[in-house]
Amino acid sequence: MSSSRLGRRVVLEMAAAALLPFLLVGVVLVPLLPITAVVVAELDRMRARACGAASEPLRPRDESWWRWIRARVRTSGLWRTDLPVLLVAVVLSVFSLLIAFFGFIGALVLVFSPVFWAFGIAAQAGPFTPSSAGQSVAAVPFGFVLAVVTAALLAGISSLRDVALLGFSTQRDRDLQSQLRDLRSSRASLTEAFELERQRIERDLHDGAQQDLVAVVLSLGMLEAAAESGADNERLRELASRSQAQAERALERLRETVRGIHPRDLSDLGLVAAVRELVSRSPLSVEFVAEGDDASLSAPIAGAVYFTISEALTNVVKHAAVDHARVELQCTPEGVTARIVDEGGGGVELGEGRGTGLVGLRERMRSVGGEIRVVSPTGVGTTVVVTAPAEPPW
Repeated sequence: MSSSRLGRRVVLEMAAAALLPFLLVGVVLVPLLPITAVVVAELDRMRARACGAASEPLRPRDESWWRWIRARVRTSGLWRTDLPVLLVAVVLSVFSLLIAFFGFIGALVLVFSPVFWAFGIAAQAGPFTPSSAGQSVAAVPFGFVLAVVTAALLAGISSLRDVALLGFSTQRDRDLQSQLRDLRSSRASLTEAFELERQRIERDLHDGAQQDLVAVVLSLGMLEAAAESGADNERLRELASRSQAQAERALERLRETVRGIHPRDLSDLGLVAAVRELVSRSPLSVEFVAEGDDASLSAPIAGAVYFTISEALTNVVKHAAVDHARVELQCTPEGVTARIVDEGGGGVELGEGRGTGLVGLRERMRSVGGEIRVVSPTGVGTTVVVTAPAEPPW
């Protein structure tokens, strides 16, 4: 254990000992007992995490303490976890208070024993009372040893708190803590992915539709100038035809950009139809096989699976050096499974090297309760497997 973590344990254990009177009041006043148990258990989770233990606070950061406490006292976790943790905290705080008080007070008396002797005071530390200046000086090292032993005992009690907290934590609490860690990681990754997507849309609009619309404005200006100058009909028809072609091109680019944000077929016809339209537009020769009915899939699930398939096909075009791929889609009332298979060089690792575009989508899939798995032996090809429930867990 590092010295900084040891010091943190000692300081937090002394703070827990100092809170003993408040704990006793919360235990004695029975009506306050549930609230006291919830608050103490949550503070103990925060303490354990600060000391490096595998524990996470259960209260969401954006939820007020009072609102969370009111919800927590109605759950079985109050009786299975919080109340036992409170009782253990009271017992351990009694020991910590006694050890800290007598240990550190005794250590201070021994360390400053020569100073007391110089003022004519024979300060007593437990059974030891110096009877000479030499004994008071000899007591100084024992004072430092006593301080170290006291700190070690407090750190040991702090570790006992960790063991009790994790021992009393229910499987549901541990699952919630694990989900909180995953959600925090996913939130950071999704924020980055959404920012990249925003930049892509901005770039597509600037380089595509905006340039075409500028060309349309210029062509219409030329058409107006030609009409005012009395140009012949052939010249006017030429300018009008050019403006129309540029407007149609701008409209098509806008449709492509909107389709990249959220395809209309996905909302109107469902996942199977949207993926079928997607593979038809792919530069690859894609074999598409669909089984089951996608009617039970919620919109967040369908959207996440669709964009994952789209990104996987894009990676095949960019990296696999093949002109053929296979997409399998299986929908059931319980969920959906998709496989995107290519016969390229393989060797793809999710999040490293090629295929990094799937990382943001993996976090998106996790946010709706799904998962992405990549099987890519070198020289054999790559299979991207996407699984998701019919409804997000939230």
